[in-house]
Amino acid sequence: MEKVLVIIPTYNELENIKKIVEMTFENKAFDILVVDDSSPDGTADLVLELMNNYPKRLFLEQRQRKEGLGKAYIHGFKWALERNYDYIFEMDADLSHDPNELSPMFSLLNSKYDMVIGSRYIKGINVVNWPLSRILLSYLASLYVRWITFMPVKDPTAGFVGYKREALEKIDFEKIKFVGYAFQIEMKFKLWKKGFKYVEHPIIFTNRMFGVSKMNGKIIWEALPAVLILRIRSIFYSI
Repeated sequence: MEKVLVIIPTYNELENIKKIVEMTFENKAFDILVVDDSSPDGTADLVLELMNNYPKRLFLEQRQRKEGLGKAYIHGFKWALERNYDYIFEMDADLSHDPNELSPMFSLLNSKYDMVIGSRYIKGINVVNWPLSRILLSYLASLYVRWITFMPVKDPTAGFVGYKREALEKIDFEKIKFVGYAFQIEMKFKLWKKGFKYVEHPIIFTNRMFGVSKMNGKIIWEALPAVLILRIRSIFYSI
């Protein structure tokens, strides 16, 4: 039987983690790994309680300090590969990604694709409860990434992504240079350059209702030079 894992990184997601876990487990095909960066609000303690309700399906990895989204996901990728998962998903804890989209995304992965991207921009702009300034910043950042890298992905900064294990096994995680927002771009860029097949699946992204967003304009602006570095390195060094 094929094994499917959903990795959910957390930092102060006490108000959201129970609901996202319950919604994800409505589909019995998926396991969940929560990677918590030492949340001071007790997120990990709640996950430990929930593990009693979902034995051998819900797992927790607690990291000693907050090191960024990329480090948390790489920790999760390594954990999943060591335990022979066939398909691995990234998903936010704040309910901005609808767990109901996991099933159609999994079906795409289970066919001919190596990476499936939950895309906000493949069919127009599909975001809910974002201010216009953030919509423009995110969309223009996506255009900038495509212009610099020539990668045809419409939503290169998307954080709702699924991978076949064969794709992740070709990534040297020690060579991943970026740990924040640019991590999402780097992963897609490297797999695209390696010739893996991808597809963008349309989703509706809903801004969080509870908790504090980790995203701000500063994070996006910091990612812009990272994209240029990524492109230049790809010219002179192997991906």
